[in-house]
Amino acid sequence: MNVLLIDGHPGQSRFSSHLLDIYQSAISDDHDVTRINLRDLEFTPILRNGYLKRTDWEPDLQKLAEQFDACDHAVFSFPMWWGAEPAELKGLIDRLFLPGFMYNFQETGSLWDKFMVGRSADVIATMDTPPFFLRLLYKNSIIHRWKRQVLGFVGFKPVRFLACGAIKDGAAGKGIAKWDKKIKAMAASIQPHAPDKKEMRLERFLKPQSD
Repeated sequence: MNVLLIDGHPGQSRFSSHLLDIYQSAISDDHDVTRINLRDLEFTPILRNGYLKRTDWEPDLQKLAEQFDACDHAVFSFPMWWGAEPAELKGLIDRLFLPGFMYNFQETGSLWDKFMVGRSADVIATMDTPPFFLRLLYKNSIIHRWKRQVLGFVGFKPVRFLACGAIKDGAAGKGIAKWDKKIKAMAASIQPHAPDKKEMRLERFLKPQSD
């Protein structure tokens, strides 16, 4: 099984990166693991032309697209800022999760085809917001968005989300034992839904550019 780890923190040696270290250490030895630090990639996070015109990928994004195409399971770890992921990670989604590659709307109606079927995903998000507040005040909006409007939208299933908060003012030390246990359990129980339906989409997506 190919496991792709995405460290979405723009800074080095941060707590979300440490949690991803824990996840990586608990992955079975018979899995192939690729880890990407988003801060090390060179690309513009802005989709200048929207979907009106294809924006060529920089070499780093081209390589990452290949890794998404090949992966069986993806893991994202990042801090929640202003109710969402950091701008660079949001930009990665804008640039990479494109129609024709990860999904396509059908010619008639409002339904769409999910091209990442056969792959699963885990999301680890650190936050200053206590889970109690996240649920009651914000209706778990970031969780629903990542599970349904981002990863689930393109076919990743199951999508599991671990909210790690609050971490400010030394609170991370109080929660680390609990999160350590949950993260290791996630890493030890990777099981994509319908892996036999996994398809490689990248070659077909890129072909029109060379015609």
